[in-house]
Amino acid sequence: MIVITLGTSPFPFTRVTEWLSKLLFQNLINEPVLFQHGSTPLNGFQHPLVTSVKSIELRELRQTVQSANLTISHAGQGSTRMLIELEAPFVLLPRLQRYREHIDDHQLQFAQAISRYGICFTLDYHSLAAFCRHKPFPVARAFFEAPKLADYLSTTYAGPQSSENTWANFSVPQQNFNT
Repeated sequence: MIVITLGTSPFPFTRVTEWLSKLLFQNLINEPVLFQHGSTPLNGFQHPLVTSVKSIELRELRQTVQSANLTISHAGQGSTRMLIELEAPFVLLPRLQRYREHIDDHQLQFAQAISRYGICFTLDYHSLAAFCRHKPFPVARAFFEAPKLADYLSTTYAGPQSSENTWANFSVPQQNFNT
């Protein structure tokens, strides 16, 4: 099974529907596909291998991703974190401003920044087709195992918490800004 998830952004991501159609037509995908399309209109797109849903519960998405051979995902930080945590083979498709898929290119900037850690992303159909032929390897889970900003802020402003990922021992050097 292949999972395609476009998240919950209010902007359509029509390139993905076009590419999925080509991948199926060229028989580069010949297994069942779960296509979580969000606000992207399907414009009559149907295929016997594709189950299309507008949204999916996170629990169900996680279970489906765990059994999938490949996940193709928008380059949202939350989705990327989930895919890494599940040790799933995946490729990111950043939404681009020039196609009105988002308000800016932050997904592209994010994908470029994390690609140095072995996280695959693509901006074109031919690379996506190559990833469908040769699935990327899962990324090591340790990539995101670090203290979270939210934990630091909670500890700082609400007092200590009993979490392994807190920044309780983190301190910022004091600087004198009265010069």
